[in-house]
Amino acid sequence: MARFCALFSGSSANSTYIGYGNNGIIIDAGASFASLNSECEKKGINLNNISAVFVTHTHSDHIKGLKTLLKKLNIPVIASENTLKTLGDLNVLAPNTKAIPITNAPLEINGVCASFFETSHDSLGSGGYSFLLPDGTKISVCTDLGVITPAVHNALVGSNLVMLESNHDIKMLKNGPYPAELKLRIMGEKGHLSNNICAAELKNLFRSGTNRFVLGHLSRHNNTPLLATAATTGALLDYGAKQGSDYVLNVAAPCGNEVIYL
Repeated sequence: MARFCALFSGSSANSTYIGYGNNGIIIDAGASFASLNSECEKKGINLNNISAVFVTHTHSDHIKGLKTLLKKLNIPVIASENTLKTLGDLNVLAPNTKAIPITNAPLEINGVCASFFETSHDSLGSGGYSFLLPDGTKISVCTDLGVITPAVHNALVGSNLVMLESNHDIKMLKNGPYPAELKLRIMGEKGHLSNNICAAELKNLFRSGTNRFVLGHLSRHNNTPLLATAATTGALLDYGAKQGSDYVLNVAAPCGNEVIYL
């Protein structure tokens, strides 16, 4: 049985677990190793069974605990070539770390077929991942992007579960305390997805067959779980689809999220 858990999600730290059989993988390590280990213990996740860590990009809320994680577990790190280069420049990778570059071609590791797709974000080499597990379950993780490109959409199609960024409510962001330059960055093509853009994409994915969604990377200043949920449920109502019967929607909290079984 496949398992999914947003261990950390939001403005401060991001890390996601995907489990299959007795194995698992981690996407990003934006919390300290101690916090990550503690959160996994609460969920019954054994970090010794993690076979690899995938990195989406090099902003601190995604790599804060990566160096210690790699030292403690002695597992490979997988990311785009540009992301791996930046990790090296930041002294995150120890000399004995096995760094595996991933391109647009699928990569198999310990029975999982991982596919990387580029995202539009202000971090060189940023991207998202789709994972085809041994039982045929497809899970996709896609946060930190300013636009949904055709390549992103095509990568997400066919997923059993999609975690997609629903970062901000546009009105909250525009009327909030952030300086104008930061607001423009967040709303720009290399920034973050709004609730409305996320909802429109989930509507398209539902039409293509996906019925399990997780809203991720919510801003603690420019969004609320209620607003993010309302945007997606409202968009899906255009098809007459109802939460709980036609699809399942979860909103990832900063931490403490339950394990989802598929």
